[in-house]
Amino acid sequence: QVQLVESGGGLVQTGGSLILSCAASGRTFSSYVMGWFRQAPWKEREFIAAIHWNGRSTYYADSVKGRFTISRDDAKKTVYLQMNSLKTEDTDVYYCAAWRGWVNSRPEAYENWGQGNQVTVSS
Repeated sequence: QVQLVESGGGLVQTGGSLILSCAASGRTFSSYVMGWFRQAPWKEREFIAAIHWNGRSTYYADSVKGRFTISRDDAKKTVYLQMNSLKTEDTDVYYCAAWRGWVNSRPEAYENWGQGNQVTVSS
């Protein structure tokens, strides 16, 4: 098990950038696939990006491909989501998640979740 804490959300204007961080506790962070999801009220949780425990394989939703970048620093036990060219439709609560499997876009596969972090993009 790992405990996850997100940070870095906030308010930004359209076209701006934000970076989200997700710090993990636990000794086996490097063996976890890490994912980012987002969810608005009354909507299902939406996959954004995932990164393999090897740090080389990444996977993105079409809606963010080319704008968002997922990365990880195992020494710091942290995964990041760099978000560029933000749009109003990116406004959501963002969650990081972890599981000891393979790169996966299904939220039900992930066993560990952070508390969520609000990102608001204004026009």
